[in-house]
Amino acid sequence: QVQLVESGGGLVQPGGSLRLSCAASGFSLHDYVIGWFRQAPGKEREGVSCISGSDRGTHYADSVKGRFTISRDNAKNTVYLQMNSLEPEDTAVYYCAADGLRDFCSFQLWEYDDWGQGTQVTVSS
Repeated sequence: QVQLVESGGGLVQPGGSLRLSCAASGFSLHDYVIGWFRQAPGKEREGVSCISGSDRGTHYADSVKGRFTISRDNAKNTVYLQMNSLEPEDTAVYYCAADGLRDFCSFQLWEYDDWGQGTQVTVSS
């Protein structure tokens, strides 16, 4: 059974950092496209970052470029999202998702078949 579990969310002050984890079970993350998405109250779910299968490349939303870094630890079957210089606008529920069909990642929600339950990130003083 494919399962994704996010962790690492919490409350942080503006300018602070968090590292989100997306742990997979039931399949190997290495060959999958993994995306991080977020959804703020009253807003649509949006792509934040993604990493292509077999580490062919990464992609970031303009709003997080230079602040967020996505990485993959194949030994732990986990993908991380390091978030630095957090801003109140980053407040949202963050989800990871997996796409086992395509080689290169995108922010098209419909391409992702499996989703985690989400983890809340709140940036506030």
